[in-house]
Amino acid sequence: MTTSFVPFRLNPWFSERVWGKKDLRPWYSDTGTTEPVGEAWLTGPQCVVETGPFAGRTLASLGDELGGEFPLLVKLLFPADKLSVQVHPDDAQAKALGETRGKTECWYVLEAAPGAAVALGLRDGVGAAEVKNAVADGTMESLMRWVPVLVGDMLFVDAGTVHAIGPGVVLLETQQTSDVTYRLYDYGRPRELHLEKGLQVIRTKTAAGKVSPKPMDGFTRLIEQRYFVVDRLDVNAGDEVRVVMDGAGCLVGLAGSGVVRFGGDEVELKAAQAVVAPMGSGDVTVRTDSAVSFVRCVAPV
Repeated sequence: MTTSFVPFRLNPWFSERVWGKKDLRPWYSDTGTTEPVGEAWLTGPQCVVETGPFAGRTLASLGDELGGEFPLLVKLLFPADKLSVQVHPDDAQAKALGETRGKTECWYVLEAAPGAAVALGLRDGVGAAEVKNAVADGTMESLMRWVPVLVGDMLFVDAGTVHAIGPGVVLLETQQTSDVTYRLYDYGRPRELHLEKGLQVIRTKTAAGKVSPKPMDGFTRLIEQRYFVVDRLDVNAGDEVRVVMDGAGCLVGLAGSGVVRFGGDEVELKAAQAVVAPMGSGDVTVRTDSAVSFVRCVAPV
């Protein structure tokens, strides 16, 4: 095994957002800022490698060593207020608008207060013209399909889906490595809107919605789509599991801690941090002295 393919753990990068929280406990005790944080990027280009031969370098700087840009952007979202109503283009739309790629994503619900909900898609009969009028008169929320959410729900957010997230949740988001977001409506907050581009990429019907979990051999498949596969694994104390890494991906700790082993090397798997397994690193094993839960996020080859 070459050093180029040794899995490594990343430090999260915290993104300040007006709708975020100042206290992210129990996930993080310190964010390095006193401003509200909305997103913890676990595999973002700015994330710094914490372990192994690449320690101290950003994920973005490893493109040559890893054979290209890491294909998945995995985040934790911490909304204390409503996120803007927004839409993302697909790959073809993004390229036509001068972007590198589109943004298809999914959300796995880790925390949900009573009554928590997200918006996924437009109501029947609503199109771009109705959206434009509703943005102007402040009635945009009434045009969307609001979906109640519970802990353990997985939601697919297809490109072209008009969507929003309400407060009272913590979400694990897995998406294409892209930050192309067209903000359609922001509840009167003084932030830039991208209405012209957003209206171009809206789809009235998409595949967005809740996804039923599928029991597999030793894990639970949460979602399987073109750009990502996300599985949950729950390992009992003292057990060791082999984790197949078909393609570039990462393991993200949810609860407890364990040790990720590969060849003669190992790295600790911690809650709310990602251990990246680049393309070609091969399968790994996870062992724990106490119970641990984590997700495997992989970009299909």
